[in-house]
Amino acid sequence: MADGDTQVPELAFPLDIPCLKRGAMEGTKPFVAQAEHQAKLGFPGALVPDWKDKALAKMQELAEKNRAFQVYLDICVKCGACTDKCHYFLGTGDPKNMPVARQDLLRSVYRRYFTFAGKHFPWLVGARDLTEDVLNEWYSYYHQCSECRRCSVFCPYGIDTAEITMAAREILDSVGVGQKYSNEIIGKVKDIGNNLGLNPKALRATLEDLEEDIEDDTGVSVRLPLDEKGADILLVTPSADFFAEPHIEGLIGYAKVFHEAGVSWTLSSYASEAANFGLFIGSYENMREISLRIRKAAQDLGVKRIIFGECGHAWRVAYSFLNTLAGPWDFLDQSYPVPQHILEFTWDEIQKGTLNLDPSRNDHIRLTYHDSCNVARASGMGDYPGGQFEIPRNVIRAVCNNFFDMEPDTIREATLCCGGGGGLLTDDLMDLRIKGSAPRMKALQNVTEEHGVTHMAAICAICKTQFGKVMPKYGYEMDAILSVHQLVSNAIILTGQDGEDEDEAEDA
Repeated sequence: MADGDTQVPELAFPLDIPCLKRGAMEGTKPFVAQAEHQAKLGFPGALVPDWKDKALAKMQELAEKNRAFQVYLDICVKCGACTDKCHYFLGTGDPKNMPVARQDLLRSVYRRYFTFAGKHFPWLVGARDLTEDVLNEWYSYYHQCSECRRCSVFCPYGIDTAEITMAAREILDSVGVGQKYSNEIIGKVKDIGNNLGLNPKALRATLEDLEEDIEDDTGVSVRLPLDEKGADILLVTPSADFFAEPHIEGLIGYAKVFHEAGVSWTLSSYASEAANFGLFIGSYENMREISLRIRKAAQDLGVKRIIFGECGHAWRVAYSFLNTLAGPWDFLDQSYPVPQHILEFTWDEIQKGTLNLDPSRNDHIRLTYHDSCNVARASGMGDYPGGQFEIPRNVIRAVCNNFFDMEPDTIREATLCCGGGGGLLTDDLMDLRIKGSAPRMKALQNVTEEHGVTHMAAICAICKTQFGKVMPKYGYEMDAILSVHQLVSNAIILTGQDGEDEDEAEDA
């Protein structure tokens, strides 16, 4: 469905339960990966002749290798706690987008072939045969899950629907039915080092242009170094930070913070991507290969620390899996977190008094904050529980005078997804993305009505890109979405910045 044909959902409130619309999203699916995209990832280029046997063998392999996956398939009691927790169900009304129903698309096949009752009495336990129609259904509905894990927060058994989605996508890849968007991007990272296919020469030119922009704006020379051996810090950030608004403004904010902190740092042209789409397709092997690029860059450059920029799922991979995927990291300075988030670094510098901040420079903004799913429900920050919620807000309050949270049941661990995560940020799914964003957009509209909020900040590259696309559908300008470090960049006064000495003299 074309973007202009999408009917924007009108919700009475963010968690408004819709009327059921059976089959509303049936057949909605992203483009299938071409053979060349599959080959780079080690997958067949098209549906293999013995696809059914291979799919069942892969399911068995995953159940044996990942105990949690098997437990999730076995223990669901259909209590209904998750049914209204998915933003895609709330936005589309399709009952197959209820988390429990989406899980059952795979669970029913698992029961048919891997449980006693399913083998002998399939009609009693909802077991069904694996057919090509079922495979197509998987491809459609498992690409209507952003792996946000909101449903898992409310499941009394802790079933992680994202794990089931990831497993389904891995099974599909293994029989030759991969998703073009995610698989093509993973191939670019393997070939060049980032999602955009930005080569080292183009990256260097981009960074030099940004250095000129900062100096023109402030009168201060702030460096964005690339491939500098012996630097203390390797910054690994999403490639969107090199390419588009508001991401670039966030990158400028990182550079200003590092400059004022007086630390030496560098980017890497070899590992110029924090994002790891191997997570989205459930492929440990591809996730590991991308992570190993970061390890090699850190070793080749001789850095002591690794800091990740604003990217939600990249921080999940880094925080939860990096040591398993690419460790040990014993060659780094163990007196610092391994890895560290840029917000942790910035908040530390604010607490130390290193940064000269003037929050009135953001007084034209009335702000709210979107907790990105992978940060909120799959990671942490700082050395205390809930740091992933408090540290971003602490930084925001230090640089912005007008901050207002959205409704409590739509933020923090219960945050609503942007609607474009989990490998769904592709234009062939725009109808789904607009509808899936409806709950978050309604919460934003409510805080706008109550407090006059004009902008929303986020620390995820996918969230920022998604909101820039869908916010105009809900009455906002596309630049109403901001990077948190864009706000930091606005507020920070660099040492020697043009005009500041005169201003301070006048104030005295």
